[in-house]
Amino acid sequence: MTEEIPRRPPAREPAARTYPHALPVVPVRARGLTVEGADGRRYLDCLSGAGTLALGHNHPVVLEAIRKVLDSGAPLNVPDLTTPVEAAFVTELRRTLPSGLADRARVRFCGPAGTDAVTTACALVRAATGRTGILGFAGGEHGTGSRAQPLAALGLTSRPLPYPQDYRCLFGLGGPHGAELAARWTEAVLDGADTAVPCCRPSKAHGAPGTSAVDAAPETPWPPASFDTDALPEPPGVPAVPDLPGLSGAGPATAPAGMILEPVQGEGVIPAPDEWLRRMRQITAARSVPLIVDESHTGVGRTGAFWAVEHSGVTPDVMILSKAIGGSLPLAVVVHRDDLLDSGEPAHHAGPFRGNQLAMAAGAATLAHVRHHRLAERADALGSRILSQLRELTRNLTCVGEVRGRGLMIGVELVGPEVDAGPVAGEARCAPREGSGAAAGVPLPHSPGGGVTRPTAGPYPARPPHPPAPHLATAVQRECLRRGLIVGLGGGDRGGPSGGERSVVRLLPPLTISDEQAAAMLDRLADALAAVARDHSRGHIPHGRHRPDRPHRQGERQHESGEPAEPAR
Repeated sequence: MTEEIPRRPPAREPAARTYPHALPVVPVRARGLTVEGADGRRYLDCLSGAGTLALGHNHPVVLEAIRKVLDSGAPLNVPDLTTPVEAAFVTELRRTLPSGLADRARVRFCGPAGTDAVTTACALVRAATGRTGILGFAGGEHGTGSRAQPLAALGLTSRPLPYPQDYRCLFGLGGPHGAELAARWTEAVLDGADTAVPCCRPSKAHGAPGTSAVDAAPETPWPPASFDTDALPEPPGVPAVPDLPGLSGAGPATAPAGMILEPVQGEGVIPAPDEWLRRMRQITAARSVPLIVDESHTGVGRTGAFWAVEHSGVTPDVMILSKAIGGSLPLAVVVHRDDLLDSGEPAHHAGPFRGNQLAMAAGAATLAHVRHHRLAERADALGSRILSQLRELTRNLTCVGEVRGRGLMIGVELVGPEVDAGPVAGEARCAPREGSGAAAGVPLPHSPGGGVTRPTAGPYPARPPHPPAPHLATAVQRECLRRGLIVGLGGGDRGGPSGGERSVVRLLPPLTISDEQAAAMLDRLADALAAVARDHSRGHIPHGRHRPDRPHRQGERQHESGEPAEPAR
């Protein structure tokens, strides 16, 4: 019976149910990293329930916590009322919060999804400041569920701000200089500049072909009036930021109610530089704009610290927690400073399921296990090793644009072979790394005479950015599945540099992954990447999206087990 489930017509299910199309697996048993399908095949699951399974499938401490609540006869959903289960969860959560917030934190439960927590966080800062607009960044998803306009539901006061990254930097710089320019742009917007999108528009070399929100933006002068582009020094050290004063009515009338950002963007797996995060804290604090940090993807040890903001030492005003916070069950939480609300509570409540006792019990058990066993520190060390090895394994694969990530949150961006012969007038340029034989510097966009240049030294992309290749990412996902490895796909939003293409293969293994399992994961992924690169070079993978259920070509070996196997020759 179970073997026929994938073949049934989806008469009762919407077409938006996408995972079965890409991953035609019928899971019947699971433990830790391993999933067993109805056909008896075993897989290494590096999708981890889209990042919700910090401890993997059916971890004993999670199961014990759930059984304890069920056996006790306690109510299973108690919105807003204090219960022993809720009190235990809040106590454990406070033990893990960043210093500077733990002693001053208020915990607010929301509906089961991260979207509910985002809505609640935005309502909180609006109530606290008396203002309405929210500033967000290109590539941010924040659980809003729309890839075309992922931030529209938040009521942005401007177009998305530039999020710093190396491979697809909107300014064509990358490294600390690109992050510094992104920070200055944000500062200019908060001080009244009339734009939030760089006019150095991505060509095929810097983003996806076709029109994006950036391409559609009207031309604006470069640079904004408040920019000083006579030089781009290394970002200066940022002094400690004092506590924010009461926020009610603070700041100019046009100031936003808050700024929301991800320390690592979950869709494209793009880590923000620590220095840039400190700049965002400094910029928002100086203007009495609450800083909302969305830790839905990054929390509970995923990036190598219990909370990703701890890498930079930033203390936000509001934190959004979901995914792994429920220990595999639906739960979303907003944590905020106790002095944030001095003008009353927001007039709405986020969902009737905010009292999920099973999720609170599972979440408390997960938080305690990660803390006691120092799994965040292990994720940091193991993730660094995996990133280093994966970069070396893909160094000569031209279809891999960049390997990036932090801790056990890793992305591999697949790209096509095309690249512009040179930048068009008015666009940014990208320089190779030092020692590549390139010129010593590259003019900034719209900088008359090229007065501002970027040095070639620094952690910049090794080659110019190529267009995203979602068809290759889909092929890699399929080849991984044939080798017994489950991976996810992601990409930036349509307003970001990648144009919304799902060209990033995402690895989100549980924090409990062993060294042996990590080695097997790397072997299978490297084998899949090499197979796709080989097929693509032979013209076997046409440009365009693939049907994951296509028939195997003659001579192509299908893997019947989850074990690695030699590709067909």
